[in-house]
Amino acid sequence: MNGPSSTPTSKQAADSVEFGTSADGFAVARIGDTLLGLIANGSGDFFLASAWRFTKPLAEARRHHFFRHDGRIDSEAAFRARAIETAEHMSELSSLARVQTRMTASTPWGRSQLAMIYAEGVVSHSTSGHGGFHLSPDRNLLVDASVRSAGGWYEEDCEWAIVALTFPDIFTGYERRCADQIGKDTFPAFWEKLRGRQLGPGESRSKDRATFERNHAGDWIVISAIASSHHTGMTEVVATRGGKREFNQEERRFLIPDADYSNRSSFGFVIDLDVHALYEGQSSFLGWSASAA
Repeated sequence: MNGPSSTPTSKQAADSVEFGTSADGFAVARIGDTLLGLIANGSGDFFLASAWRFTKPLAEARRHHFFRHDGRIDSEAAFRARAIETAEHMSELSSLARVQTRMTASTPWGRSQLAMIYAEGVVSHSTSGHGGFHLSPDRNLLVDASVRSAGGWYEEDCEWAIVALTFPDIFTGYERRCADQIGKDTFPAFWEKLRGRQLGPGESRSKDRATFERNHAGDWIVISAIASSHHTGMTEVVATRGGKREFNQEERRFLIPDADYSNRSSFGFVIDLDVHALYEGQSSFLGWSASAA
């Protein structure tokens, strides 16, 4: 199979989307049989929701019609852009002519219940619990040795991106963009070899984590935290050197202002010994209570 014979333009995709406002007042968009909604949660953040085969006018859509949560989204402008991107993706899918079928196959995740043939030697399997791709021996040899699976199996969470980056012509633009980001975050050395350039700070989560861990190997990093029941507005934390969690690691407790702890790095909170004093008072951690009382 080859890639799509033509790629829809953004204008063509936008023209295929019907935008409107639901009966509950939130933005909605219809693309064929798919209905998307921009729904607020209890804290005021927005998430993308979807429904299928909603045939009524958009103005009659209500929150209870949506059954799937498709992740957070920042604004109505981002919602409209996502709807257009979805329309482009669906149009490309129809051009790729993938074949859905059933195969008698045993996968690393259980017996295959449904299979999607992307191209000769490239098959995606779904099971009751998980799924992923299987590549034929010839296809698998085309995967870079640094990320190649010996058996040709690639799970659906992250490793599918290896397949998409190796055979981009059988994936949509949206899928390729997703795979590219996963490649940066999860397989940075492979991505750098494939693209011929180094990833900089902020481009790869795994590289950024490695840098964080290297820079703070000797620092005290929080491994557990709880709102203090003894000191209002403070978070009680347990920290170890380098954030290590081995059984024999020395652990220390600190009290951190809630405002400071809420601004922690996604890789962990680093104790500043000039600011955060060692804490040996009453603990809100059950395991520390008796010894601290």
